[in-house]
Amino acid sequence: MISTDLASIAPPLAAVATGVVSAALYGRKKQWRNAALAGVAGVTLATALADIRLPAAASAAPLSVSTEAGRISDADRQAIPNAARLALSGDGVREAEWRDLPARPLQWKPAAADLLWLDFPRSMSLGRIFTLSARRSPAQAGWRLQLLAENKQVLADSGVSSAAQLSVQWLPPVAETMVLQARLLDANGKIITQGPIPLQVKDPVPLQIQGRFDAPSFDARTLNQLLSDGSAILDWNVALGKAITRSETAREPLSAPNAMFVDAAYVEHLTPSARASLLAQTAQGVPLIVLGGNAADAAAWQRDFGLALHQQSPTTEKEDVRQFGAALSMPPAGLNPADNAAEPWSVLARDSKKQPWMWQRSVGQGRVVWIGVADWHKHAISEPQQLTLWWQSAMDRIALDSVQKTVWQMSNPMPVPGLRSEVCAQGVKAGTALAVDGYAPMQLAARVDKADGVCAALWPQKAGWLKFNAEGMAGQGAQYVYAANDWPAWQRALRRDATALYAARSNAAGAVASAADVARAGGGTTERPLPGAPFGVLFALCMLALWYREQSAQKSPASESQG
Repeated sequence: MISTDLASIAPPLAAVATGVVSAALYGRKKQWRNAALAGVAGVTLATALADIRLPAAASAAPLSVSTEAGRISDADRQAIPNAARLALSGDGVREAEWRDLPARPLQWKPAAADLLWLDFPRSMSLGRIFTLSARRSPAQAGWRLQLLAENKQVLADSGVSSAAQLSVQWLPPVAETMVLQARLLDANGKIITQGPIPLQVKDPVPLQIQGRFDAPSFDARTLNQLLSDGSAILDWNVALGKAITRSETAREPLSAPNAMFVDAAYVEHLTPSARASLLAQTAQGVPLIVLGGNAADAAAWQRDFGLALHQQSPTTEKEDVRQFGAALSMPPAGLNPADNAAEPWSVLARDSKKQPWMWQRSVGQGRVVWIGVADWHKHAISEPQQLTLWWQSAMDRIALDSVQKTVWQMSNPMPVPGLRSEVCAQGVKAGTALAVDGYAPMQLAARVDKADGVCAALWPQKAGWLKFNAEGMAGQGAQYVYAANDWPAWQRALRRDATALYAARSNAAGAVASAADVARAGGGTTERPLPGAPFGVLFALCMLALWYREQSAQKSPASESQG
């Protein structure tokens, strides 16, 4: 196919015309060989200049890449950039390997296999509940998950179940770095698989909490005890009467309060100016958490907070009880927002029955949170661990985090020897030196996909704890490197997940490229340009031959007359 655009066809037409005229002039002199060379030169030059396109050749055969060993061979890694498509066998490879390879359309159909996904925190503060979840595919008839201590003592057991996912929970007693064990068993108690579960339990950075209550209650007392058990720094005042107040002075000054807890009665008894001052403090970024159990003045909340409260119906008292799992149930507050609160308020949390129990609204840089349940103190003796977990969940939803200026970040779910991993830090500058035990010094560098952190890549050499430090970080960091044979079903699942993401990215890139080719072809069959270099070389050879014959003719006129 040749372009018909005048600007495109003018140069080739001029080349053909020049060739024809030159051939005719040589023909008048009966120099037939020179005439032929001139004609060929004109045609080849015109072909080299013309925008000639040919139908695309049939796609080349895909490059066969085997990942049966869990890695891509060096030969395949070098061949992939030159391949048009890939035909993959095996479970694929981890994200660290795919990241270094260019996107290529992928043909891949993994075989059926037993897959495992583990989810658990690698680092946590003392006093928080550790949760380990295991998910298997395909679904199993009956299995159980157990968490074991380093001495093989069973810490938690899920019991036999046919669910696709099982979870166990455990409350670490001390702050230390440990390697627990987890194992999966079938319904008969036979071990399916077992492997390490690394965990760092750290001393918590204490929360700084203010508490102001205008009515004594068992709920406020229980909340005070839970926060104290979590080492929170408390500035706590409870009005016991008109002139009697019980105060708990903070053991150290509150430099940056994380939140202020109040009961509804405290807010209702404030003067309008005092309420405005309270909201101004909240707007500075200190969340205001209201325990709504003793709310009585709905008009004040509507007027000053934009919160429409409704009386709970006495006829649906049992139905309105909020249920949290199987163990915890709490009645709603007497006055609560509607199930679908109007702006600027919204539901922040719902119970097991999808009933709302916590609402919020933004105020400047902070927010006001309404807790619309009561009587949680009744579970402090019967279900203390469940109550602690419930309040931890509430704190997480309210986003009450201790102030930590620097944080280590490890995103690799399962580092193994020989496979690239990375260490990231938040709160330090790019270029900060990173010291890793047993490795050469390296520097933390900015990453496009991590705007809030700086990272350094490393290749672990052996299994075990990898410890590192950097100037400006509050403490030493650690990352556990798994052995190559740990958790084979989990490694297989991670490779398949990473390969599926690579396939989606590569196939999307291939589709965009194909669409661009079709658009250039006017919606028809994809075309490729005719290579012009061979015709350019042929034109140059013809001109050299003509020049040689002209020089020879000048030396021997007889030869010229013979053509």
